[in-house]
Amino acid sequence: MVHTVVPNIHVFADIEELSRAAAAAIAQLVAGVTRSRAAFSMALAGGATPGTLYHHLATDFLNATPWAQMHFFWGDERYVATDDEASNYRMAREALLDHVPVPEANVHPIETHFPHPDMAAEAYETVLREHFGGELPRFDLILLGVGHDGHTASLFPESPALQETERWVVPATTPGEPQQRVTLTLPVLNNAAVVYFLAAGPEKAEPVQLTLDDATDPAPCPAAAVRPTEGELHWWLDAAAAGVSAISHSLL
Repeated sequence: MVHTVVPNIHVFADIEELSRAAAAAIAQLVAGVTRSRAAFSMALAGGATPGTLYHHLATDFLNATPWAQMHFFWGDERYVATDDEASNYRMAREALLDHVPVPEANVHPIETHFPHPDMAAEAYETVLREHFGGELPRFDLILLGVGHDGHTASLFPESPALQETERWVVPATTPGEPQQRVTLTLPVLNNAAVVYFLAAGPEKAEPVQLTLDDATDPAPCPAAAVRPTEGELHWWLDAAAAGVSAISHSLL
């Protein structure tokens, strides 16, 4: 498999350094985009590493970010209630959104009150169509992680969702808990202007290396399929996830 996009790899000593640097880069990106456009669209991720990043955005860059111009979406969601501890929405709300002056109208969660995740996926695609004028969404920034099994968002190994070319949002299942999910599809992820992967911890070293290898088959390692067609791809790693013993600066 041949990819034309060249990932930008940034490696830091630990999750704190990684998160502060990524937050600074996001603040700079938002400032640049909103100088020429009224709105900045960002898809959020779940997990511990994004949570630390959100904390830094809400504190270090609270007064330097045009929150009223930002629109927040989600790359995927566990099909649980919004107040469930497993909810990506709840995590982002508690770590970021409750602490910044973003208008509620600019927050676009994946709704999980429908009887079936497929209905939620259809509803969220409608939300995206309304926001992006019916065109394939081009997010200014999508945040992603990579699982120990190589999954990203809720695109899991060997999932039929990896073959989706028409739908923007689909239901997904995983052997883990909770099993039911809703996720953006590869056409949306790969149409982003900028994609940030965040990974920390030694358990991420192997999936990170597999994902970065152009020869990796995306079927067992879905994160390897994320290569923006006309955008930037950045990896923000701590030393353990990068497979190095110690480092204290960014490798650009």
